[in-house]
Amino acid sequence: MSYFAFLLAWIVPPIVMLAWMRRPPLGGVGGPRARWALALTCLVALVWTTPWDNYLVWRGVWGYGTGRVVGTLGYVPIEEYLFFLLQPLLVGLLLYRILERVPPVPSPTGGAMRASQWVVDDNAMIRSLGGAIAAFIAFFGVYLLAQSDDHGTYLGLILAWAMPVVSGLWFYAGHHFWAWRRAVLGALVPATLYLWFADRYAIANGIWDISNRYSFDLDPFGLPVEEAVFFLVTNILSVLGAMLFLHGDVIQPWGKRDA
Repeated sequence: MSYFAFLLAWIVPPIVMLAWMRRPPLGGVGGPRARWALALTCLVALVWTTPWDNYLVWRGVWGYGTGRVVGTLGYVPIEEYLFFLLQPLLVGLLLYRILERVPPVPSPTGGAMRASQWVVDDNAMIRSLGGAIAAFIAFFGVYLLAQSDDHGTYLGLILAWAMPVVSGLWFYAGHHFWAWRRAVLGALVPATLYLWFADRYAIANGIWDISNRYSFDLDPFGLPVEEAVFFLVTNILSVLGAMLFLHGDVIQPWGKRDA
């Protein structure tokens, strides 16, 4: 199977299904921002990931099978750039679908919580704790890169590239993500499990491969640990990014918003 055929078989169908199932306006949540959140999330993903992924291929951290791609732009297959756009679109559409069904989060004083109604001390603690944990994980990635053993290179590059962004997002709007944690996890968990299966299929069929030199060569259930972490953190970025663009609006289904 070619990389392009993989996208058509594994990534495009759930996007089409979720888009077909949507209710206008997009996702039924977030007001006018919902119309732009997914497009902006995809654009940011493309811009942020392109130089990093080119470095990975140039370094030999991962590669693609001979004759499996249409062509390359820089060091990266053209299909990979499509993946940069399709993954956050898939995750975002799933998030919107779940937001339609998640009930309003109760506030500490009772009643429905709007995005602007927070307990200040609790907000600061949630943002600080989540941001600090993400920052610590980012520093761990830097630590792996500083080691003389190349086996930590791929994991280090993933964590040092993604977790500072997660940390910044959480410091800025962690209380928002926490208040809507059921929607965040509801999108994050199934999307990550699905992409793990898809990634395992691609590796098993030689569409792409991971260097044993730059990874720990730990493959539970046939999926390299680094790939599992990659799809987890990129899905976290996709979900939090979409939620951030919705930040400031009342995250409730249309027709149930306060006047």
